[in-house]
Parts: sequence; structure tokens; C-alpha cells
Amino acid sequence: MAIKQREGTVLSPSKAKLKSPPMYKVLLLNDDYTPMDFVVHVLQHFFHKSYEQATQIMLKVHTEGRGICGLYTADLAATKVAQVLAFARQHQHPLLCVMEEN
Repeated sequence: MAIKQREGTVLSPSKAKLKSPPMYKVLLLNDDYTPMDFVVHVLQHFFHKSYEQATQIMLKVHTEGRGICGLYTADLAATKVAQVLAFARQHQHPLLCVMEEN
């Protein structure tokens, strides 16, 4: 099989422009029944926050009605929400966790 060559043609590698995936905020919502120490535990366990960070976020949830736990891709955010909701239900707490596009 013969290979045809074109003289004077230079091919440069094309650069694909990759777009970052959309990011989602995972939020905890305030309720009147879930204990504060349970919220702190959730933040430490599922979002890997230090005790101090978890306490600050818990207080924000308590005073402002909602607090941001983290910023994740859609799949990871949905997984975090599902894990928190299942854990809260398992422990009979009505804690709400949602995701919003950033």
C-alpha cells in the first residue's frame, strides 16, 4: 500500500477546549427537631469538616436557615445528598439536605 505525501502541509495537533463541569452546592436546611450535635457529626463524617468548621456551618444553618457543606460535581453532590438523607432517616431525624447549581 502506497502512502501519499503532500508537500508543504504541516499538521498541528488540535487542542480540544474542555469545559469544566457545572458545580453544585450541597446545603443543609434548618429544622426544629434535629439536634445540633447530630448536624456537626454529619458535617464531619460526610463532608470531612473539622469540628470547628462543622460547628460554624451548623450555627449558620441554625441562624440563617441553611448552610453550604461543599461544592461538588452533579454526581458527587447527588451522592452526598442521598447519603446524608439516608443517614438522617436511619437515626430518625428530619434533617434536609439539598443541592443547587452554583
